[in-house]
Amino acid sequence: MPGKIAAEISQTKPFSCREEEVFLNLARSYEYLLQGLGELFKSSNISTTQYNILRILRGAGEAGLNCTEAAQRMISNDPDITRLLDRLEARDLILRSRSLTDRRVVVVKITQGGLDLLARLDQPLLDLHATQMERLKPEQMEELIGLLELLRP
Repeated sequence: MPGKIAAEISQTKPFSCREEEVFLNLARSYEYLLQGLGELFKSSNISTTQYNILRILRGAGEAGLNCTEAAQRMISNDPDITRLLDRLEARDLILRSRSLTDRRVVVVKITQGGLDLLARLDQPLLDLHATQMERLKPEQMEELIGLLELLRP
């Protein structure tokens, strides 16, 4: 029985395997969720990766993180973390400084401006997630979390 994804992408032939159908469903769902984030963040003139790094730095607290640690915590890998940080620093959302113990290490901290930006986005983002997930029951969300975690090594 063909699934919803086949109709959405106008697929007339059967998928070559069930794994392909699962993958395409995940990709389509990810794009749907990401589109909502993009629309929310557009009003603040930030990207999803910029939002992600700001959240990471807020969580790190006053100590901040070195660039490598911050990059490793990101949801989506950004190979050009330096340019990403450059854009945030130019907007006074983060501050970079050399470590006092090892001058080779650059420590990144969120500024008050970055904290204020995240504070303005906190509730709208929670509302967006609630809207995006409203068709799932709590037990379905738990099951989905478990299944998605099984996919990753």
